[in-house]
Amino acid sequence: MIHITLPDGSQREYPGPVTVADVAASIGTGLAKAALAGKIGSGDAAKVVDTSYLIDQDAQLSIVTAKDADGLDVIRHSTAHLLAYAVKELFPEAQVTIGPVIENGFYYDFAYKRPFTPEDLAAIEKRMAELAAKDEPVQRRVLPRDEAVAYFKGLGENYKAEIIASIPSNEDVSLYREGNFEDLCRGPHVPSTGKLKFFKLMKVAGAYWRGDHRNEMLQRIYGTAWASKEALAQYLHMLEEAEKRDHRKLGRELDLFHIDEHSPGTVFWHPKGWTLWQQVEQYMRAVYRDNGYQEVKAPQILDKGLWEKTGHWDKYRDNMFVTESEKRDYALKPMNCPGHIIIFNQGIKSYRDLPLRYGEFGQCHRNEPTGGLHGIMRVRGFTQDDGHIFCTEDQIQGEVLAFSRLLQKVYADFGFTEIIYKVATRPAARIGSEESWDKAESALMDSLAASGCEFEIAPGDGAFYGPKIEYTLKDALGRHWQCGTIQVDFSMPERLDAEYVGEDGNRHRPVMLHRAIVGSMERFLGILIEQYAGALPVWLAPVQAAVLNITDAQGDYCREIAEKLRKALPGQDLRVVTDLRNEKITYKIREHSLQKLPYILVAGDKEKAAGAVAVRARGNKDLGVMSVDAFIELVANDIASKI
Repeated sequence: MIHITLPDGSQREYPGPVTVADVAASIGTGLAKAALAGKIGSGDAAKVVDTSYLIDQDAQLSIVTAKDADGLDVIRHSTAHLLAYAVKELFPEAQVTIGPVIENGFYYDFAYKRPFTPEDLAAIEKRMAELAAKDEPVQRRVLPRDEAVAYFKGLGENYKAEIIASIPSNEDVSLYREGNFEDLCRGPHVPSTGKLKFFKLMKVAGAYWRGDHRNEMLQRIYGTAWASKEALAQYLHMLEEAEKRDHRKLGRELDLFHIDEHSPGTVFWHPKGWTLWQQVEQYMRAVYRDNGYQEVKAPQILDKGLWEKTGHWDKYRDNMFVTESEKRDYALKPMNCPGHIIIFNQGIKSYRDLPLRYGEFGQCHRNEPTGGLHGIMRVRGFTQDDGHIFCTEDQIQGEVLAFSRLLQKVYADFGFTEIIYKVATRPAARIGSEESWDKAESALMDSLAASGCEFEIAPGDGAFYGPKIEYTLKDALGRHWQCGTIQVDFSMPERLDAEYVGEDGNRHRPVMLHRAIVGSMERFLGILIEQYAGALPVWLAPVQAAVLNITDAQGDYCREIAEKLRKALPGQDLRVVTDLRNEKITYKIREHSLQKLPYILVAGDKEKAAGAVAVRARGNKDLGVMSVDAFIELVANDIASKI
């Protein structure tokens, strides 16, 4: 008898070997129709298999449907094969290469004699729908490696044959067939093409064979697939909104920054963009000051020997910019931590000095590949709101708790209220005692629990020197951005001889907590621009108000208003511009509206006579006529509440 244990703990008995599909059918016809695959076992050892998979011994089994994350992966994997099937139907001379699942979809690379056009893409998608409607069964078979190589060479699929030839000769390979198309794949796949209903092809891009620029260029067709019509529509709507919010597009339109070929991977900030930068930096500087941080500044270029001692040279050498002077090798810093330890090591530190918190807006450089650069989100030169806390082991939990609460407030001020928390625990290759790892991991988890935060565990994802918390933002479109982190480090203080005098009069190693809230300033500003689609809150807006005249007769009055506004609030200047051009007022209002200004103030003869202004808020909202003092109070409230 074969005993199958289901997720609810119940067991079913079968007289002999049984397929996943048979188990689903024995449970109910609804589940049999919905079944896409099966999951054998539990935890990390669980394996997703086809519904045709034969279970010949006692096993734990869950039936995978479109409602499951594994089910969505199976759908996307199978849709990649459906894409290749359709391409071969329409373009028989095309050769198929690889087609994996990626985030939110899939792609497949093809070798073809000419570029695919948008019209080709539409035809391929139409053919995919026709093939799916035929509901052809997807069948698996296994061949010896050499036989599979010969088979695909016989089909003229030289790329596929090359892939198989790289597999050890003593191994078998699995092939999946649907209709007239057969492809190499480990699987699993949906039981039939009729399960693939909600997909769309997105774009064509170039890709080198096997990712090597020395190889020939292939054509990569990207697609997306979902479990329901609603999920597909929601995703396509999100993409449409994301395109409107693209920080690169808005950076040009709002005259914030640009990327220039003279310095790829770095940012040229324009006056308005740098004003936005300064609002964020000065806010974070106040956060440092109000929470016990001392701001420091370390050099950008440090001796190669230091990076060797910390271990960064072995790990990051390929991503470091190096230089030489007087036969001495240096590197531009890819991170700030060694510089902070060097500062800590100046002078004797006592246990009474701990915790000691350093903060720096540290400029770093990493030699990212050109293909990985993306606007200001992924650059080669960036500035971190970096900080390091030197403390005792007993102080870890309290410091992490305080940091998590501080981070929550900062994110809320910037408009992010949904945060995902993840604790990355000890990896297999690590240093330090098990006792210290136990203490560090417990401190991180206990601090999050004390903050009232639910969190995930990422087993084995910690750094070799200690565990960490990753803080991930959820933006207005539901996208996730991992920005903040706090890491426990026992290693670097040891490697760079950091120490303090304890209460017992002996020398001890401090624990080093690496922490960042916004992370890369460039990336965070890109996230902010996209979060608000360029319509930044009043406290962040590079220009908070524009003062417009209707005729030349109000020119001097508008200048007086602007000057009064600039000096209106103690300790800060309102950011105001005037537009006194001899243009129609409707034209000027439209121009400034397109710049997404929070407020536009208009003054004609009536407003001038009354010592007032007509106020328009962003979104074409007419707030009516009010005194200048009333407007100042309105803006002051906006800034204070950070709305």
